[in-house]
Amino acid sequence: MKALIIIDVQYDFLPGGALAVNHGDEIVQTINELQPTYDLVVATQDWHPRGHKSFFTSHPGKTAFEEITLNGLNQVLWPEHCIQGTKGAELVPELSTDAVEAIFRKGMDKEIDSYSGFFDNGKKKSTGMADYLKGRGVTEVAVCGVAADYCVYYTANDALDLGFKSSIIERASKPIDQERYARVKADFQSKGGTVI
Repeated sequence: MKALIIIDVQYDFLPGGALAVNHGDEIVQTINELQPTYDLVVATQDWHPRGHKSFFTSHPGKTAFEEITLNGLNQVLWPEHCIQGTKGAELVPELSTDAVEAIFRKGMDKEIDSYSGFFDNGKKKSTGMADYLKGRGVTEVAVCGVAADYCVYYTANDALDLGFKSSIIERASKPIDQERYARVKADFQSKGGTVI
């Protein structure tokens, strides 16, 4: 059984948002068109509490996109984004959600960021998505959304580690940084992942 995992199609990640991915809005219609071709569709939603430690504003003297060590892990400091209960955290209305069976929220622990839809960055806590997919008989996942070089990549990569056949749908994903995306894509493919 094949599942489509839609990553973080939220206001803050699309043009005009707090952490906008260039041309991120251009993939929404493609994602909508893909949904009927999969047996199961799920989505993720970045859902940060105020004062999340991944925000540069939580570290006096630091600036956006600086890198620090946070609880033993490398951490990019992001502009405040996808704060629980704000418009920026909402899935955009252009995204069709009729076929979305479940939405998994991530990034809720203030102390640790969560790029993957499966785990936080330290793999300390699971979102429950892996068990959900396995419980539904899913053996293969295709991942799309934003950003291709972060949350899409980490989700697709963790899917491989969890034993799913995993692919990234390039025409339905947009990266923040094209060069970084080229590097992580090569890493993903070297581990047996597919790029469609």
